[in-house]
Amino acid sequence: MSGAIEFSVLGIGLLGPGLVSWDEAQPVLRGDAPYLAVPSVVPAPLRLPAAERRRAGTAVKVALCVADSACIAAGCDPAAMATVFTSSSGDGVNCHILCETLARPPGPDRLVSPTRFTNSVHNAPAGYWHIAVGGRHASTSVCAHDDSFGAGLLAALAQLPGSAAPVLLVSSETPYPEPLNATRPLPDAMGVAFVLGAAGDPTHAGARLKARLLPGAPAGTATRCRDAALEDLRERIPAARALPLLEAIARRQAARVVLPASPQLALEIALEFAP
Repeated sequence: MSGAIEFSVLGIGLLGPGLVSWDEAQPVLRGDAPYLAVPSVVPAPLRLPAAERRRAGTAVKVALCVADSACIAAGCDPAAMATVFTSSSGDGVNCHILCETLARPPGPDRLVSPTRFTNSVHNAPAGYWHIAVGGRHASTSVCAHDDSFGAGLLAALAQLPGSAAPVLLVSSETPYPEPLNATRPLPDAMGVAFVLGAAGDPTHAGARLKARLLPGAPAGTATRCRDAALEDLRERIPAARALPLLEAIARRQAARVVLPASPQLALEIALEFAP
């Protein structure tokens, strides 16, 4: 990605602790209502057939929930878009169960079920999504530890100039059980999704956005949330690194947001709003 890329936000999906949906979270993100940190409630992904819903873990359900919400808000055909799915950890519960199984003595109890194996791969949410919507466009799955949201946004923006259709970005996280949680603590499940369009597309957010790279961005460059409770969430869940951008969109005020995409690279997003 060279130079600056202008883009628009056509639709947003959001789910997290105290953030039930994008529509309900906007007063909190604007500072008009207090943030209440209630646990996330993850709905069943209705796009999936019943048998697939039973097989899907929380990581898949979170990703599909916010992807669906963003596509509905954008009024876009989900089958017509390329996608970028990003997560720092993937399915923590499935990883835990696989480790428990493999730690057992050789024998029948050590066999890994095909469903567990299918859900263990990092692109499982992308696979479930494209099967559910009948999508045949390109899909990228990204993992960049705590910078996974920024890395995913960078991957999605890089596709826009050569794409005639919008690009769907989905960032999601789910926690590990103990004892893995002690090493990689993630307090709750969270997901955020954006349908991103070219600069000329009618924008759901009412904003003009321009992104440019900041090579060699030092630690501490990242934009923090205005609300202290949301900032605590941003620091603890990688998908919540999107919150400063969501705050800026919800407040509808010109802003500059810096989002890390790696330890040595960041994205600067400039937002302007029509009067």
